[in-house]
Amino acid sequence: MKEKAKRGVQGEKLPQDQGREGKNQPQKDSSSSTFAYGKLPKDFFDNVIFTNLGKKRGEVLVGPSHGFDNCVIKIGSDYVMVCTCDPLSFIPKLGPEDSAWLSVNLLASDLSTSGFRPQYVMLEFNLPPRMPLDEFEKYWKALSSECARLGISIVGGHTGKFEGCDYTIIGGGTMFSVGSIKACLTPSGASVGDKVILTKGAAIAATGILSRSFPNKVRDSLGNALYDKACAYFRKISVVDDALTAAEVGIRSQGVTAMHDSTEGGVLSSLYELAAASSLGIRVEKSSIQISEETSAVCNLFGIDALTSLSEGSLVLACAPPKANEIVESLAKKDIPASIVGELTKAEYGRRIVDQGVESTINYPITDPYWNAYYNAIRKGWN
Repeated sequence: MKEKAKRGVQGEKLPQDQGREGKNQPQKDSSSSTFAYGKLPKDFFDNVIFTNLGKKRGEVLVGPSHGFDNCVIKIGSDYVMVCTCDPLSFIPKLGPEDSAWLSVNLLASDLSTSGFRPQYVMLEFNLPPRMPLDEFEKYWKALSSECARLGISIVGGHTGKFEGCDYTIIGGGTMFSVGSIKACLTPSGASVGDKVILTKGAAIAATGILSRSFPNKVRDSLGNALYDKACAYFRKISVVDDALTAAEVGIRSQGVTAMHDSTEGGVLSSLYELAAASSLGIRVEKSSIQISEETSAVCNLFGIDALTSLSEGSLVLACAPPKANEIVESLAKKDIPASIVGELTKAEYGRRIVDQGVESTINYPITDPYWNAYYNAIRKGWN
């Protein structure tokens, strides 16, 4: 849902970036004119956003770029502050409590890919004038409760009602943590030969949100059993436990080398971005990417591709090869399914996926089909 942090764009490098040169970012696409919903096209970021970033400051170790979930700012000689931001959502079909839970966990998921536990958040609300205060009260209390559960302190913000604002995006949040520079991970820390692990599978968010947003249509099409399984995906839309559990095994040569939260463009986008962030290629085994029966059914109903559809809740991580099985086993002990789906390669190999022995290039998704599917369902009157 956003573009974030590029290593070393302004100041000195993090430990895992020492000696690393060059970049190999996703290719520009020329399809800006076809943009409809969601994240803006890559070429707009490359040509407009990333070329206009205000004053350069040496303490900014990691700033904006494709595929990075957080920025990193150096504090003193031994510490860094890791920050992330995301929209705050109120989805009427989900209600205030679940919308608040989702907003907190999307922010916390990004922050956790650094290996740090989320600590602080600032929240800014531009509320629709038609939103009743008792409705926002339910949202706020649920949001505060989830922050408390995750150990996050709300430290500031701004709240008001303004003409022109409406559901489902009602503001934005910035989450941040402080920790040792030696313990901080970014997606740029991976190396050739690192194994790539994916948690949970494909289209986690698309499965959970679409089934919860259009319950009658999904239940009628899938039946009660698959519908119930699909609805349960909503509470899987978080990688906080995934990221922190993996990092506990070890980091860098002792475990995880890089992590990235799947968002728009689905798991294929996140796999591509993880490789690009470290200027590497990647070889992915398609058959190793889990697509459950309920996810396949929901995606077929809404006419979307599971591999390129909204997949918050899926964590992509690279790790030292000897630690791959240990990380998968540690995740399993927390009831987090995970599988080794590929390996990072030299950049010249490219980013490729193998399907039944046939290799092809991973095409970076231009747009996520989720957005059109969601709004088309509303226009069709699905409920």
